[in-house]
Amino acid sequence: MEAVLRPIVVIGGSIVLTLILVWLTDRALRRVDAAHPETPLWGLLRRCRIPLQVALCTALLGSSYDESGLKIAEDHEAGIGRALTLVLIAATAWLVVRAAAAIVESSYSRYAASGRDAARVRRVRTQVTLIQRVVTAVVIVVAAASMLLTFPEMRAVGTSMLASAGLLGIVAGIAAQSTLGNLFAGLQIAFGDMVRIGDTVVVDGEWGTVEEITLTFLTVRTWDERRITMPVSYFTGKPFENWSRGGSQMTGTALFHLDHSAPVEKMRQRLLEILQECPDWDGRSWSLVVTETTPSTIVVRALVTARDADTLWTVRCEVRERMLEWLRTEHAYALPRISTAPAPLGVPEARHGEEPDARQLRKG
Repeated sequence: MEAVLRPIVVIGGSIVLTLILVWLTDRALRRVDAAHPETPLWGLLRRCRIPLQVALCTALLGSSYDESGLKIAEDHEAGIGRALTLVLIAATAWLVVRAAAAIVESSYSRYAASGRDAARVRRVRTQVTLIQRVVTAVVIVVAAASMLLTFPEMRAVGTSMLASAGLLGIVAGIAAQSTLGNLFAGLQIAFGDMVRIGDTVVVDGEWGTVEEITLTFLTVRTWDERRITMPVSYFTGKPFENWSRGGSQMTGTALFHLDHSAPVEKMRQRLLEILQECPDWDGRSWSLVVTETTPSTIVVRALVTARDADTLWTVRCEVRERMLEWLRTEHAYALPRISTAPAPLGVPEARHGEEPDARQLRKG
């Protein structure tokens, strides 16, 4: 009877104790979260239930499995102990990663809720994201190394590897030069405030918004929903446009090619009316001037402002559409025309170096 009850008590007791402790921890976190709604940390820490259960149950089994009296535990004591140790290391790493992610996400949420400067919020978001990735990578590497060191054979291999560490370091450095360059470029971007998640940038002639930054690559989402993935070293070694740097406000233009008879002053008044009716105009500045003239047309430039690149595009398009519609209905003569009629007959030719008299031209 003891041979049956003892394994049940040892193994079952470890499982039941694990479930009770994790349930009590989760209940405590839930109460603390309800008492402190100003921070999401305690609610986010509840995501650690599963890795906590695995780590706690493995630790309890590792300290008591040899007391279960099972024959398989006595015959394979070393193998079972090593397997439980490996599971415990992996579960602990999983728990640390989950806890670190909860702390980082909570810190960013509180800062974003209280921060008024959108640029600083994007900067903090970029930094905490890369810090979380670095912590995850370090934890995984340490966990993998710890798991390998549980094997005696790997310790001997490690000793021999240390003897040739210098040569291996040189070879690895040459082979991973691009990867290491991207890694350090990612850290430089995170803490150098060169580009942030949410910034509007222009790279290789493509306009878009920075969607993701990792330690090795950066993703730009273009206006037509395409994703451009580029190595982060590109942004540290080549020039690029960052329209969100120093503030998201932008100034744009809308050009009109019109006839010389276009009513410029009336166009100024109409532009102001259009902008006052446009909700995306930020009201900072506007103007309308003639910037160029050709033998057949003039170029009229309307200057408008907006709070960011997306709304600026909307304002420019609305100004073009409504101004052209107004010109077409109210001042159609101002639109450019191409003359295809033959020259009028009966106009006397001007002498060399003279212009024909205006009255003669009207008679002709």
